[in-house]
Amino acid sequence: MTHHPELIHPTARPNNRATKQRATEHRRAVDVPLALWPVAQVSPQYQRAGRYDPASAAHPAKMLPALASRIVAEYSMPGDRVLDPLAGIGTTLVEAALADRRAIGVELESRWAAVADANCDRLLDAAHRDLAQMIVGDARNLDALLGDAHGAVDLICTSPPYACDVGAIVVTAEHGKRRLGPATDRNYSDDRGNLGHARGAAYETAMAEVYAACFAALRPGGLLVTVTKNTRRKGHTLDLAALTVALCEQVGFSYVGHVVALHAAIRDGALVGRPSFWQTTQVRKARSRGEPASVVVHEDVCCFAKGTARLGTSTKAVRDGK
Repeated sequence: MTHHPELIHPTARPNNRATKQRATEHRRAVDVPLALWPVAQVSPQYQRAGRYDPASAAHPAKMLPALASRIVAEYSMPGDRVLDPLAGIGTTLVEAALADRRAIGVELESRWAAVADANCDRLLDAAHRDLAQMIVGDARNLDALLGDAHGAVDLICTSPPYACDVGAIVVTAEHGKRRLGPATDRNYSDDRGNLGHARGAAYETAMAEVYAACFAALRPGGLLVTVTKNTRRKGHTLDLAALTVALCEQVGFSYVGHVVALHAAIRDGALVGRPSFWQTTQVRKARSRGEPASVVVHEDVCCFAKGTARLGTSTKAVRDGK
């Protein structure tokens, strides 16, 4: 994750109302190719079991290995540079290196960066390990972190924080409400300056800076792929996919594709969800308050280009801007 600025001049903040208006417009009419990926035929736990370091389990918001692998395969070629500026436990880093991409991960929290390195050591042989590089640093400072790779990245694949409490279950005990789990595992860090704690305008400001840094890090025609999930906060749904589209277009990206990544298995033509205890608990509480909440069984995968390229029928068509 990256730190959100605490002392930004008001005029430097994005126009919150304008950004939300653009998000609403995208919800009404989205003119981009749409696809559906069943990436959870095997549960997330079993996708990592016996592969990823056990310390990975403590991270509150891990990308599905099958999803990271699919994104890398669809939007890059062997030998390409693939970057995750919010790398967490290094899922994108590992899956990209396994697919013969030159992979770079940037992670603010040294704790998670160490887990990412452990995952690389565990899953990659010597040749593939040389393809993976983990950097501790702030995603807004990619120009200072990437060296010669800056401006030459082919694909950025990342999952930003969801602007909600992550990894926290609130229970009502005898002496009032309390949260379960260590504070260091919630919202990625106990540091209130971490982007995982940002909400509202602070979140939009910080993510606009991250996406601007991503834009500069990509080569002309390079792709940014974001993985987000819509969330509920204080009785309202946050359309994070639409907000992400608005923020990325605000910094110069072209919105070129959208994928619905299923987190439910497909069994005999039906969806079989695997909601966590946290998800089930939050939905039940919302419904008890009369809110029309339901368990979300998908993530939104949005694809953006540095330029005006449209997604074609192949990765080569994307790279050539056809």
